[in-house]
Amino acid sequence: MTVLNSGTGPLHTRICELFGVKYPIVQTGMGYVSDARLTAATTTAGGLGIIAGAMLTYDELRSAIDYVKDRTDQPFGVNLRANQDDIDRRIKLLIQSGVKIASFALAPNQAQIGRLKDAGLVVVPSIGARRHAEKVAAWGVDAVVVQGGEGGGHTGAVPTSLLLPQVVDAVDIPVIAAGGYFDGRGLVSALAYGADGIAMGTRFMLTSDSPVSQAVKDVYLSKSVNDTVVTLEIDGVPQRVLRAGTIDQLESSHGPTRMLRAARNAIAFQRLSGTPWSRLIREGLEMRKSHELGWRQVVMAANAPMLYRSALLDGRTDIGVMATGQVVGLIDDIPSSAELVERIMQDAEAVLARLTPAPAPAPEPELDSRVLSAENVKGTTN
Repeated sequence: MTVLNSGTGPLHTRICELFGVKYPIVQTGMGYVSDARLTAATTTAGGLGIIAGAMLTYDELRSAIDYVKDRTDQPFGVNLRANQDDIDRRIKLLIQSGVKIASFALAPNQAQIGRLKDAGLVVVPSIGARRHAEKVAAWGVDAVVVQGGEGGGHTGAVPTSLLLPQVVDAVDIPVIAAGGYFDGRGLVSALAYGADGIAMGTRFMLTSDSPVSQAVKDVYLSKSVNDTVVTLEIDGVPQRVLRAGTIDQLESSHGPTRMLRAARNAIAFQRLSGTPWSRLIREGLEMRKSHELGWRQVVMAANAPMLYRSALLDGRTDIGVMATGQVVGLIDDIPSSAELVERIMQDAEAVLARLTPAPAPAPEPELDSRVLSAENVKGTTN
């Protein structure tokens, strides 16, 4: 792949070369959040912006790609779901549109990886366990995003500080750390563990370039590190979300009450989305079979996309679901993407300067052992 920029120093890492970006900072492909505007803003700021393509229709994805291309000539990525019905068509779109990076939340198969790489794209899946990193590395992916338990949305139980060194030691490809990052100190710490950069979701969501309304952002800003919960209530797979809205209700209710709330939400979201009941039921049955879910979880899982959309885009924090990393409790402002990236890089430089010993002063030159006489210096007066 052609390198679009060059640089030196500890903050110019392998992913800068691999992606062709200025800084080792990745904005993750968050559903309903990482739209074309946020992606373009991050990319223009020198990081890697990624469009959340999994939640878009094919035509919406095509329009989003065109939007970013019209606003920057720098590389950006698109996040896809490997098991989408039209994944082959979407891969073809990325290839034809000249997208540089293909990102996946669920690992693509070997055929998909090969097709993308043959077309010159960089393939970067997200993983949550060492064995998953080893598996996709053997399949030929170019890098991996490693998300620890502090991360938002679907997440595992192992914290980033333990998972990251495991993966770095297990694979030779670039590793990008995710889960708990929001500033320059975090970037330096990730590099110290052996990562080649950081990926952030919640921090980029809480910028002025994200599509999330200010009212919803204010809810996030009001939360502490203890105001998140990892729940199975959405689709049977652990997800970290805010203690608010639907999740707060479901986590605090039991038995029949939970089922009743889930059913009421299902009806509300079906009306809002217009999705046929037959499709919701079919998807729910598939989830029940593949994840061994209970019926209440099936009802919730079938409506999971609308749960997120209702909160993040429609501002219905009372009935929606708000994915978040635990780092939300450390964020207290809403900068632009450019301001955020610049701040992180400046902070990282300052941390590195503080950790780098000052050079020792140069030694004083030694005097000649001979003592010059006045006659040697001035000559004789005769």
